[in-house]
Amino acid sequence: MDDSSDLARLDRRVAECRACPRLVEWREEVARTKRAAFADWTYWGRPVPGFGPPGARLVIIGLAPAAHGGNRTGRMFTGDRSGDVLYQALYDVGLASQPTSVRAGDGLELYGVRVTAPVHCAPPVNKPTPAERDACRPWLVQELRLLRPTVRAAVVLGAFGWQAALPAFAEAGWPVPRPRPAFAHGARVALGDLDVFGCFHVSQRNTFTGRLTAEMLREVLRTAADTAGLP
Repeated sequence: MDDSSDLARLDRRVAECRACPRLVEWREEVARTKRAAFADWTYWGRPVPGFGPPGARLVIIGLAPAAHGGNRTGRMFTGDRSGDVLYQALYDVGLASQPTSVRAGDGLELYGVRVTAPVHCAPPVNKPTPAERDACRPWLVQELRLLRPTVRAAVVLGAFGWQAALPAFAEAGWPVPRPRPAFAHGARVALGDLDVFGCFHVSQRNTFTGRLTAEMLREVLRTAADTAGLP
C-alpha cells in the first residue's frame, strides 16, 4: 500500500482486495445465493470500505460486515439489525442525519464520524480468523493514518475489534501502552491525543439480551463525541 492521502482512493482499493481466499469465496457465494427476502437485490459481494466523511473527529470500529447486511448493501452496518441499533443511536445523539440505514444512497450522512472495521469482508458465522484479521490490518492502519490529523476519539465495538484496533493504532503512530489495555464496556484509554472507548458490540445477542441497551450505547457515543469536540 502506498501513502495516498485520498480517503476515497483508499476506499476504492479496499473494495478490490482479494487477499483472503476463504473470505472471497464466502462473500461471493452469499452474493450469488442471496437470502430469500433479498432475492431481487444485486449484492455488493466485495470488501466493504469505511463510511463517513474525511476529516472525521470520531471513528467507530466494529468487527466485519454482515453477510446479508454490508455484504449486500456495500456500506458498513447497513441493512442489518446491528446497523439499525447503531445508526439509531448516532441519530439520537446528533451524529447522523437519519435513524435508519437501508442502502447506499438512502440519504444517510454522518456528522464528523467515520465507521469502519478491522475486517472488510463478511466472514462465515461472523468469525474471521486471526490470520484474516492480520491480513486486513494494513487497510485499517492506512485509514487511521489518513484520519489522524483530525480524529480525537474512537469507539471500539467488542473484544475482537479492540484486540484488532490497538495494534492498528500503534502502527498508525499512536502510543499504545504495553501490556495492551484489556477490553471492557466503558473502558477509556488515552493514546496521546486520541481517547479510545470500549463498548459492547451492537450484535443481536447483546442487544436482545439487554447486555447492551440503547442508553448504554448512547452514553458511550455522547462521551466520545464530547471528547472529540463534536456538537
